[in-house]
Amino acid sequence: MKVIQQLRAMPTRDGDGVNIMRIADFQRLALDPYLMLDEIRSDDAKDYIGGFPPHPHRGMETFTYIRKGGFEHRDQLGNVRAIRAGKVQWMSTGRGVIHSEMPLADADNGLHGFQIWLNMPAKDKMRHPQYQDSGTSDHPTLSDGHGQLYLLAGHWQFGNEAADAPLMGLAADAAIADMTLPAGEQSQIELSQYKLVALYLYQGQLLLPSGSHINAGSMLLLDPQYPLQLQAGTADCGMLLLAGNPIGEKVVQMGPFVMNTQAEIMQAINDYQSGQFGEIV
Repeated sequence: MKVIQQLRAMPTRDGDGVNIMRIADFQRLALDPYLMLDEIRSDDAKDYIGGFPPHPHRGMETFTYIRKGGFEHRDQLGNVRAIRAGKVQWMSTGRGVIHSEMPLADADNGLHGFQIWLNMPAKDKMRHPQYQDSGTSDHPTLSDGHGQLYLLAGHWQFGNEAADAPLMGLAADAAIADMTLPAGEQSQIELSQYKLVALYLYQGQLLLPSGSHINAGSMLLLDPQYPLQLQAGTADCGMLLLAGNPIGEKVVQMGPFVMNTQAEIMQAINDYQSGQFGEIV
């Protein structure tokens, strides 16, 4: 396993005062096609109860994975869906979406989840918005006899098994999985079909082939031409695996808008202010 870059998640706030750990963003790590990765994790409702009131997006995709607790998603397309533990939600915003994500009132045991932003190729940025979630779908789990992959998006092969996650068709062939590795176990996964591979450890400690280790809260950008050789320390490990193929286009971002030129950003702002995105129903 070859590590290209490593960084630690940093605390910040977003939405209506939601405390998050920002793992990667537009400035901190080049993860094309991934733009941003946030972790929300707290047993104190004050850290997240404000949620994310209505706000717009254009030119990118949002992917939400809930491990504990839940959010209700609403958008101007009429989608009103509760996303609970173990489920995912994907929104390809295209030309424009206004949505909100608010904590579920009956999810009172804390919250743990991730939101990931993905870029879209220029040819798709102005297409009609699309929405999917896994509310009534099963998530396949693959095992090599040591670790387990809980499939969130895309096609995965692990050990002698292969399966599709309930969400397919993300931009840039993106694939996302939640991997668990019991304490002391070793596992290997081959992802050389992708040009971008990254790992975020949210639980436990990983021992690296170099003899060093990383703790929870660490992000690794990896060389996909080398198999991922993973070994858990003295505690069970949990990690997100991110894979995809870089889009390789210029990114111009202002808040929730991700386009290719400054002129397109200004057009997005004008379209939103003039009511062309619609409003939540």
